Amino acid sequence: MSDLLERLRGRGWRVTSQRRVVAEVLDGDHVHLTADEVHARAVQRLPEISRATVYNTLGELVSLGEVIEVSTDGRAKRYDPNAHRPHQHLVCSGCGTIRDVHPAGDPLAALPAGERFGFAVSDVEVTYRGLCPACA
Repeated sequence: MSDLLERLRGRGWRVTSQRRVVAEVLDGDHVHLTADEVHARAVQRLPEISRATVYNTLGELVSLGEVIEVSTDGRAKRYDPNAHRPHQHLVCSGCGTIRDVHPAGDPLAALPAGERFGFAVSDVEVTYRGLCPACA
């Protein structure tokens, strides 16, 4: 069983065959699929699953905090199931491939107190950009 599916079952999420397939498609360390990609993969496993069901399920998973919506450079939103492990993203400027990265240290520590302008900072998002080996 996928980690995501186990977490969802632990929360008492009603697991229908459609929801199960979406959770299984999203399982993995470096999964950052668009909704259309999730639907295409889900249809291979469950041909009758509708695009609306996939979109609704993704919306629920984001609302539950089990999946993160990732938007980069005006491209289609992608869905990241690694919501419970702090990480940053490495994005290819050419093809849009996204990889999870886990840099050492606290990214908040890089923001000097004088640059916080009195904010009580609660979260940091860092995106590294470059070209992947296929695009370089």
